[in-house]
Amino acid sequence: CLCRLCSREEALDKVRFEEPGVKMAASVGKVAAGLLTRLQTTAPIIRTLSVSHSLTQKVPRSLWTLGRLNHVAIAVPDLEKAQSFYKSVLGAQVSETVPLPEHGVYTVFVELGNTKLELLHPLGEKSPIAGFLQKNKAGGMHHICIEVDDIKAAMAELKEKKIRILSEEPKIGAHGKPVIFLHPKDCDGVLVELEQA
Repeated sequence: CLCRLCSREEALDKVRFEEPGVKMAASVGKVAAGLLTRLQTTAPIIRTLSVSHSLTQKVPRSLWTLGRLNHVAIAVPDLEKAQSFYKSVLGAQVSETVPLPEHGVYTVFVELGNTKLELLHPLGEKSPIAGFLQKNKAGGMHHICIEVDDIKAAMAELKEKKIRILSEEPKIGAHGKPVIFLHPKDCDGVLVELEQA
């Protein structure tokens, strides 16, 4: 009932405070008292709505599950310099350079305990990394890779949700496992790679 709110406000108005900080506290107290009263009167309604909504709402279950972050890929204009930085300066374990002609890249993996960095450098003129480096001369983050437990199911569901996939079928990635890439415009500007776990 709002009359309880009125009597609280009147009582607070009758109290005189000398210090400015205490006056502010009194104002905050008025607002808090009003909110508390309103919440007490509407809480049962909100609780009823949320319970009844959850009982009738059907939540579809996915046939696949998103797993851990596998790696963050960084396009680099000078692969040897980048390898040296991570190995000699930071002391990380760095793999040998592996050419992946079917993807148009050279890859190097930097082990980081719970995940990896993938250093990417163009292989051939039609490399997607060459285009990336033309726009970003110093290099930078190219994509993130997240593991999934069923890449075919993930692909089917993402297509249903109108998420664009950059290939018709999964390709074999740098780890020898099937991968797909999701269009960055559908993923808040981030190129997302999904890899079969």
